[in-house]
Amino acid sequence: MQAARGTALNKQRWGVGLLAGGLGVTMLAVDQLVKIASVTYLTPGQRVPIVGDLLSLNLIRNPGAAFGMGSGVTIVFTVFAMLATLGCLYALTRITRLWHAVAVGLLLGGITGNLVDRITQPPAALHGHVIDMFQVPNFAIFNWADVCITLAAGLIIVAGFLAEARERKLEKAAA
Repeated sequence: MQAARGTALNKQRWGVGLLAGGLGVTMLAVDQLVKIASVTYLTPGQRVPIVGDLLSLNLIRNPGAAFGMGSGVTIVFTVFAMLATLGCLYALTRITRLWHAVAVGLLLGGITGNLVDRITQPPAALHGHVIDMFQVPNFAIFNWADVCITLAAGLIIVAGFLAEARERKLEKAAA
């Protein structure tokens, strides 16, 4: 009985891990295609309205993190992204739930999307600037990888609140 349950858990892990990996590769591909199109068709610093003033395209090369912070320590972001990618790859072998697969897949795609830029874009390998192109009013210019990372963080936060609410409900029912 115990062996059968272990085998089922391994199959479940394999399935959700495969889903997460596939989602990660897909999000990485979308990110890189959007960046290639942006570099090909947009002029740096020239805003192109998409949805009125709400959403525009505006190509920039970002040496730092959000809002250009940390532009002097690009290598730190590169190393952190490498470690985070390894963490996501390890998580692929451990996750068992669908929402875990979505969160890890989004994180993997987003982190590796920006990591590819850090490795391949000028000015130098491991010091490359991230290509950003989406602009909303009064906010940083960002890219698809950033959207993936933000969605994953939101999913993790919402799942945490839901799990906490479920635990409180069970505690009340047991009391």
